[in-house]
Amino acid sequence: MSLVQDFNSYRTKMNEKIFAQNNKALNRFFALDKNTYEAGALDVKTKELMGLVASMVLRCDDCIRYHLGTCHEIGVTTAEIFEVFSVANLVGGSICIPHTRRAVEYWEALEAGA
Repeated sequence: MSLVQDFNSYRTKMNEKIFAQNNKALNRFFALDKNTYEAGALDVKTKELMGLVASMVLRCDDCIRYHLGTCHEIGVTTAEIFEVFSVANLVGGSICIPHTRRAVEYWEALEAGA
């Protein structure tokens, strides 16, 4: 399997296990997350780019991959992604560099599958 397929398969499998427990608090949290990224005063693209910056600064590789995947699906360009990387590294500092490396690898995998 590819890097992208592995991530998506694992995420789907584990989310199914989480949802199968029918935990009210977790289900509400997941719904809040989903609803937050829907279009509102800000469009979906802006929200996803903001989510990507936050994920990089918080150093969450799974979150970075999720937002990169969504950005790819909605047509964000490589140039736009690298501007996001620039903002994230400025805000987060050099600790974001390893996450940027992995993000570039994942973005390249997304692009190769397109």
